[in-house]
Amino acid sequence: METLDTAKVQEALNEYANQDVYVHLETTNGAYAAHNNESKMNVGAYIRNAKICYVRGVLAGTGPYRVGLKMENGWVYAEGLTDWEIDNQHRLLLAGHDDLGRLAVTLEISPTPFKM
Repeated sequence: METLDTAKVQEALNEYANQDVYVHLETTNGAYAAHNNESKMNVGAYIRNAKICYVRGVLAGTGPYRVGLKMENGWVYAEGLTDWEIDNQHRLLLAGHDDLGRLAVTLEISPTPFKM
């Protein structure tokens, strides 16, 4: 993955707008937050292969970044994004890594379902 390039990511978000896409969204502080501190609560969220159609994709912030996907009746939102790539299956992969390189959030958009 590369450091998030705002112009290229916004261009990719625009490409996927107004068509059915599959979304993978995952957040965690899990073991990263609690491994040395029992007072920290583990939290996370996971959704895979949610089929959506968004009318507008918005990239905002100065780094780490946030992305919102505006749908007809709501939003999909991810915050803390630092890195990105488009893979050989034409999937937009966005990730947020902490200062130690540990994954904290990922938002992935694909024209086809992700493998289970």
